[in-house]
Amino acid sequence: MEYLRDLPAVQQVQIWENPYGPGLQILTRHYEIYTTLDDPLMLRQVPSFVESVYAEYQAQLPDPVSTDRRFVIYLFAQRSQWEQFTRDFTGPNADVYLRIRKGAYAVNDVCAAYHIGRSQTFSVIGHEGWHQFNSRFFAYRLPSWLDEGVATLFETCQYRQGRFVFEPQRNLYRLGALKETLLAGRMIPLEELLVLNPGQVLGDNGGPDERVTAFYAQTYALVRFLREEFYGYYLRKYHTLMAAGLRGNWPLDELEARIASDRNLPLTVAWNQQVSPRLFTLYIDSDLKKIEKEYRAFCEKITYPIRLQYSQ
Repeated sequence: MEYLRDLPAVQQVQIWENPYGPGLQILTRHYEIYTTLDDPLMLRQVPSFVESVYAEYQAQLPDPVSTDRRFVIYLFAQRSQWEQFTRDFTGPNADVYLRIRKGAYAVNDVCAAYHIGRSQTFSVIGHEGWHQFNSRFFAYRLPSWLDEGVATLFETCQYRQGRFVFEPQRNLYRLGALKETLLAGRMIPLEELLVLNPGQVLGDNGGPDERVTAFYAQTYALVRFLREEFYGYYLRKYHTLMAAGLRGNWPLDELEARIASDRNLPLTVAWNQQVSPRLFTLYIDSDLKKIEKEYRAFCEKITYPIRLQYSQ
């Protein structure tokens, strides 16, 4: 515990009494971390990681936001501990979260993860931490393609001089999945991608994980396309869309606005299907055929250097 006290990101560290295993509570400026990890390297890097990714979340916004409540992260050393916590924390909904094969979830303003190796653990915390962040600060919940696509921006990072630098263009997992989707001819049309949510693709029976893989890879590519292509032409539109969601300025009717703003209400398929394409055509472009052609060309460009390896 003493070797954590001298870290710049750490404000306080103490024993965490809990039923899951020996643990620590680590406080940083913006996070409370409850962990049963005993790996010294991970413990020393987690505080820096969460503060680095918090700054990166802020960079998605037109103006910085602030809160007087720290975000809460539970990081367990073993899946069995995470499963026990999940049953205690989510109660009757536990089965939904226990279906997660590897990684983490964010629910009720809490992120819960377990250790799956250094890079992958940081990847899932970065991803789920975005959902945790925007559910607190955004007046309106984001359409699924945008929420999941932005979350993938925080899955890949490098540790440099005490801080983490995020490099979405080096996300080989998403790039490889996107290339495989392209080569197999399984690209989800943009019009369909805009109305899908993860629950729909997770429940798809068309293949083992093909739709899931395609959905996340394509939302990753779509957000990168809006941020990177054509020298910032779509970036301005993307920022306007995000800013209006943050401030609650989307043109929604009364029922749509209530669903968008009340996080205690479940995200409905109907809401996503109605609101998502309307926001896209209003803020990004109404000519979906044109933008799909541009988006497809961008997908081919960013996956061109990727070489897939298949096991024999």
